[in-house]
Amino acid sequence: MRTIRLAALTAAAAAAFTMSISTSSAAGMSHYGAKPIAPGAGSHAAPAAGADTLSLQTNGKTGVVSPTPKVYLVFWGSQWSKDPAKVAPDMQAMFKGLYGAKDTWGTILAQYCENAPKGSTTCPSTATFIKHPSASVLGGVWFDNGSAAPANATQAQIAAEAGKAAGHFGNKTQAPNLNAQYVVLSATGTHPDGFPNSGFCAWHDSTSSGYGKLAYTNLPYVPDLGAGACTTLTDGRMLSGIESTETHEYAETVTDFWPTGGWNNTANGEIGDECVNLDAYETLTTGKFDVQGLWSNKANACVTHG
Repeated sequence: MRTIRLAALTAAAAAAFTMSISTSSAAGMSHYGAKPIAPGAGSHAAPAAGADTLSLQTNGKTGVVSPTPKVYLVFWGSQWSKDPAKVAPDMQAMFKGLYGAKDTWGTILAQYCENAPKGSTTCPSTATFIKHPSASVLGGVWFDNGSAAPANATQAQIAAEAGKAAGHFGNKTQAPNLNAQYVVLSATGTHPDGFPNSGFCAWHDSTSSGYGKLAYTNLPYVPDLGAGACTTLTDGRMLSGIESTETHEYAETVTDFWPTGGWNNTANGEIGDECVNLDAYETLTTGKFDVQGLWSNKANACVTHG
């Protein structure tokens, strides 16, 4: 039954999902950096000359990129008492290891910056560059399990959970939230923002809160779709799809922190949207993880290492 349902979903995603910086949810809202369920759907196999090059969309000095990123994992709801694919320990291990010399994938991001002229495709030496982390980017982990999360959470409810998390982690002013991204993970069997019928694996966005403007990600329980969804790797590993998805969203949040003022191309695609047809394994000190390819202006190509 799952195989039939997944095939129908991936076929529908491949036929109907147009790769762009935003997509429509079941509620009709727009989202940024939405990764499609079907591997390779909407990929840029033969782009026009220069079409994939990313350029800076504003002259903004803050909130354009995340120079020193911190990731806060929020496991939302009492439903996390069940975690059949072991997503919670996997996501923690991935972000604990995503730094330093072992992380050659993350070095792709270091070519991008803020505090540079609008339209820039390379960064001047005076710009504020994204720094490759020398220590774990994992800022905190919270199991918000005092009550059940909504079975069918809306975008507004997901955004509110991100705001609640900012308070929980003590990030109560705008300053720490210039580098914090809140990843709201939903448990198995739930359907945040219409997942999976909306066609996305995940998306990221920003929201206003009492603690300033926040960057957050809606990350559904991707293993519910079975092995092979949301990744191009075909070895049947259940966690590859959610790892690929979250590396896509993490990188897009770092380079387009409050969409869409950061780095996008002429078709409004972000750094991960370019490269959904490319995955590779990266071995960190904490394990082996599926990282999605990212667009590199320096290489003029999708790459999996800097």
